[in-house]
Amino acid sequence: MTACAVSPVSATLDASHQPIITGSGRKAALTPAFKWVNTTLGNIKSAITGTYRAIRDKHVPRYLAEFEYRFNRRYDLAAMMPRLGYVAARTPPMPYRLLKLAEDHA
Repeated sequence: MTACAVSPVSATLDASHQPIITGSGRKAALTPAFKWVNTTLGNIKSAITGTYRAIRDKHVPRYLAEFEYRFNRRYDLAAMMPRLGYVAARTPPMPYRLLKLAEDHA
């Protein structure tokens, strides 16, 4: 069974879904159609395991959010820290109970 979510953008682009059955093991990982998927997943894993000593399931959404922030700003590394400081200084404080809600719904 294949699950596929169709976004409004892909629906307007006349995009089609083409399932690829690969099996498992190394042969599946080397399928050319998945080259960039495997590269991206490897980069995410390296970034997270290289930054944190221990990975906890309840914090995975935050790890991914941090990776996404850095990934989206990868072409302007010099501006990343000043931009983070700018955003942090202008973001209102968040009560602890709201921070905990993110962990409860992860």
